[in-house]
Amino acid sequence: MADKLKVVTRFAPSPTGFLHIGGARTALFNWLYARHHGGDMLLRIEDTDRARSTKEAIAAIHDGLSWLGIHHDGEVVYQSTRAERHREAVEALLASGAAYRCYATQEELAEMREKAAAEGRPPRYDGRWRDRDSSEAPPGVAPVIRIRAPLEGETVIEDHVQGTVRFPNKDLDDLVILRSDGTPTYMLAVVVDDHDMGVTHVIRGDDHLTNAARQAIITRGLGWEVPEQAHIPLIHGPDGAKLSKRHGALGVEAYRSMGYLPEALRNYLVRLGWAHGDQEIFSTDEMIRHFDLPAVGRSPARFDFAKLENLNGHYMRHVSRERLEEALPPVIDAMEDAEALRAKLDAGGRARLEIALPSLAERAKTVRELVDNARFLWASRPIALDEKAEKLLGGDAPLHLAALHDRLASVDPWTAERLEEEVRDYADEAGLKLGKVAQPLRAALTGQSTSPGIFDVLVALGRAESLGRIADRARAQAA
Repeated sequence: MADKLKVVTRFAPSPTGFLHIGGARTALFNWLYARHHGGDMLLRIEDTDRARSTKEAIAAIHDGLSWLGIHHDGEVVYQSTRAERHREAVEALLASGAAYRCYATQEELAEMREKAAAEGRPPRYDGRWRDRDSSEAPPGVAPVIRIRAPLEGETVIEDHVQGTVRFPNKDLDDLVILRSDGTPTYMLAVVVDDHDMGVTHVIRGDDHLTNAARQAIITRGLGWEVPEQAHIPLIHGPDGAKLSKRHGALGVEAYRSMGYLPEALRNYLVRLGWAHGDQEIFSTDEMIRHFDLPAVGRSPARFDFAKLENLNGHYMRHVSRERLEEALPPVIDAMEDAEALRAKLDAGGRARLEIALPSLAERAKTVRELVDNARFLWASRPIALDEKAEKLLGGDAPLHLAALHDRLASVDPWTAERLEEEVRDYADEAGLKLGKVAQPLRAALTGQSTSPGIFDVLVALGRAESLGRIADRARAQAA
């Protein structure tokens, strides 16, 4: 099919919650496969569960996909608007004999379930209305419509990931495709929508594999060709258990708030279950060029926050200052002291942060870590010291700070190059290694023993603030 028709994939989330990480990977795989083959990826919102579908969840799906850089083609299809078309398909199935009306009561269905449980069988509809005429229907019972599934043989799915998968037809009962209130079921709606949208390849989680067999029966009952199938393994936690919130089963918006960059998350997701040799870092163009279904593994992928953080750290060091600035607001908004942080930034801290961003990014794995590491930039004087900084400011450190204060006061222009030159000259004249001077200077300026490059820190803080902090510690420690 792929050789004859334009490839069309679809991402079809249910808007009953945010775009979770597994859904994001499914969307990415669909998008990459379509782009790799020069085709389209469509977006369908499966909002037939009106009670649980929310506008907020729909907006979160759009926002999450956009943030990840996954852009669908064409107009969004909302499944809830297509009920009439779904009913038309049911009428066609009834007319051809591929479906039938079932008048079994709730009590009868309950008896079937109880009998199956007593006999150790999975619950199955027993087909009692397959060959009965509607004239025998009990009064007052609105029928459901069931597909007439084959009773013998197998339904075979040729899957691009799972290989050949066989389902005994005796295990695939006559499922309901139209409820007694006239609303279509998920199984029927998916089949009709995929056909009408021209979907050639269905790429989804392997928890839908049994659905693929049932949907194939409906598709063939309508006289349509079954789309190509690819069922990708689910994502598990690092311990091999089903992915939970403690493992990372969060909405995409949570990763943005935690300070992950979309480029990094996209790169991490593509490697969850797919590989191209030993390559770990992929540009978007490389993903599109190399991605194909045969390279998707059959085993569940394991989500590992440590690997994601390391990958994010790589991107932190390589993206532009503008990209880092774009990533700041949602991270700050999610922090406990967001209001205080915004006030500090608005009071002049933003300019300092922008200057220090490249140096801060070199030492942070997430944007949140970057913000935490930047707090010294807007700390109030005299700034607090951590334990290691206290030790660095003992001994002769106050004397060196006092001397550096006087020398740095005359530095013009206030650039990293000129400041480094002055500090190095002082260290040489004092017969000291640079670290013996730079470390106390770092402690005085940041209150910590680690920070971005000390000369970048001086530039970010500016002349007046830097000299003020140095003077504070020269006086305090000397006293």
